[in-house]
Amino acid sequence: MPTTTIRMPDDLKARVAIAAKQSGTTPHGFMLEAIAEKAEQTELCAQFDAVAEERYARIVDSGKTISWEAMRSYLEQRLAGKPAKPPAVRKLAR
Repeated sequence: MPTTTIRMPDDLKARVAIAAKQSGTTPHGFMLEAIAEKAEQTELCAQFDAVAEERYARIVDSGKTISWEAMRSYLEQRLAGKPAKPPAVRKLAR
């Protein structure tokens, strides 16, 4: 495994050491875990954005939408166990 040097202020280094000790790990292990968590978070955000863009493109292509008010009312009725008619699809307002 290659080595990477991280330069950090002394106060941050002290905070990492304390946090690592509280977590029951080494500062090195703590930093690796933090970097892995941040990388995963960034990847998940990118996936979320890609899905949102894909869904919006499908909406624009089809021109079909459902208003949030209609969908919310429908979902609330379903959650309450009431019979609910699916909301009507409408043309995308541009």
